[in-house]
Amino acid sequence: MTSLENARGVQDIGTPTALLADRSVAVVHEWFSAAGGSENVFLAIADLLPHARRYVLWAEPDVPAAELGLRESWLARTALRRSKALALPVMPLAWRTLANESFDVVVSSSHAFAHTVRLGPPAHTRHLSYVHSPARYIWSPTVDGRGSNPLLGVPRRLLRTVDLRLSRHVHAYAANSLEVRDRIRRYWKRDAVVIHPPVDVDHFATAAGPEQSRDYLLGVGRWIPYKRFDLIIEIAEAAGLPLVIAGSGPEEARLRRAAARVSVPVTFEVRPTRERLRELYQGALALLFPVHEDFGIIPVEAQAAGTPVIGLRSGGLLETVVDGETGFLVPSARPEEHAAAVRRVSEISATRVREHARSFGRDRFAARMNEWVADECR
Repeated sequence: MTSLENARGVQDIGTPTALLADRSVAVVHEWFSAAGGSENVFLAIADLLPHARRYVLWAEPDVPAAELGLRESWLARTALRRSKALALPVMPLAWRTLANESFDVVVSSSHAFAHTVRLGPPAHTRHLSYVHSPARYIWSPTVDGRGSNPLLGVPRRLLRTVDLRLSRHVHAYAANSLEVRDRIRRYWKRDAVVIHPPVDVDHFATAAGPEQSRDYLLGVGRWIPYKRFDLIIEIAEAAGLPLVIAGSGPEEARLRRAAARVSVPVTFEVRPTRERLRELYQGALALLFPVHEDFGIIPVEAQAAGTPVIGLRSGGLLETVVDGETGFLVPSARPEEHAAAVRRVSEISATRVREHARSFGRDRFAARMNEWVADECR
């Protein structure tokens, strides 16, 4: 379940944007982890522009940067790469001193400050920014608990000012969801088109083997606090069903302790391959996703496998799940309400769930990105 594995599946995402074939192009992203949805989007964008230079702040140690053609900033040679919270105030400077080169077109993949990068004068360089979210650490810390780090309390207002001032040169924005488009309007006072991220629905729709019994609940994602895996465990206990938790992250030890205290079996699948993840989706009764997410690729993957989603009625799930048809959206975080929705999954048609997921396929993303880039760079 890594970006590197997914990257090898996006090479056929679409034809390059022919309009830019004779122009110098750079694509940039924040830090590059081996297990993130935003990294998959960045690689999909880069595959549409194969002649583009690829820049990142730094790549995590388990990422083969050279193989992926990633050029790292000077932050990669400092100790700051080990702490995103400490590196955050320095990121705008890193982007402004990334390289001395000038490009005709820059496409940024931004969830912090990548959209502030300057790789040429605005009169010459066309800058398009695909936004996963305005930096939640500074703009909406209540959405992501990591933004409540006391180290960020003092500089938050300053960083907001810097973020606005250093991004005036961006010519056009695309948002990964209606939720993020609304934040761009609210925080940056700019408009954006909505282009949903690419999901490899074909892979997850392909049968992994004989039809399975669908007798367990599933939670998938990074094991970090705001993903609420502790709540997922509580929901499984309230529903009285076994649970499988797939992913990895710093919360593993705490989650294992929580799992040991409940009365239902909880199995941990650490860093499953894409093939194993497909098996897990296809064998699950439902995916539990009780979290406010900007978009949420995981719920779409689950639906591609015919698996309904039980999630929070907010954020990206309002766009990716049809309440009552491809899953159930619950208005609160109370485990009993989610468990009640689990008991209704027999009302859901797996065929309808799979059909809905196809509207988020990679070909749709490629077509929308090509259209957006062409419109903005004519």
